[in-house]
Amino acid sequence: MLSPLSDYLGIIMKLSTKGRYAVTALMDIAIHDKLGPVTLADISKCQGISLSYLEQLFAKLRKKGLVEGVRGPGGGYRLARAAAKITVADIVSAVDEKVDATRCSGRQDCLDGRRCLTHELWTDLSQQIFTFLQGISLAQFVDRPKVREVVKRQDRLHGRSHAIRKTVAA
Repeated sequence: MLSPLSDYLGIIMKLSTKGRYAVTALMDIAIHDKLGPVTLADISKCQGISLSYLEQLFAKLRKKGLVEGVRGPGGGYRLARAAAKITVADIVSAVDEKVDATRCSGRQDCLDGRRCLTHELWTDLSQQIFTFLQGISLAQFVDRPKVREVVKRQDRLHGRSHAIRKTVAA
């Protein structure tokens, strides 16, 4: 049986698909752009994200200056700035995802139109989560050994060139 906190956090995670998919897509680009721009079709195939959903997300990511499109043969997307300068919080915010653990979306009308007893707890949790996400850049995440293992497996499975850079901060 789940505790109320686990249950509540599970609900939050179900609401954050846009943010999770956007982070996954930009991680894919940060890992593979050494070989050139990365296509949405490649990301879709390797990460299991619908191409039409990626197109919607990338319109927002482009607008916020996190990615730039490259036209023509061999075109696709690349990061608009160094991976070390893009945090997970930047990505989540760019796709209009809110890090909010309250039931009321911060309006303080959680219980019969008024602030609930635990509103401050959920507000503090939301801030802690956002602070955590602000402290992680794409470059830091790409360098994790377990991330590298997943990339190798995905690249083999999907016939992609294995191109993890030693550092993506440059």
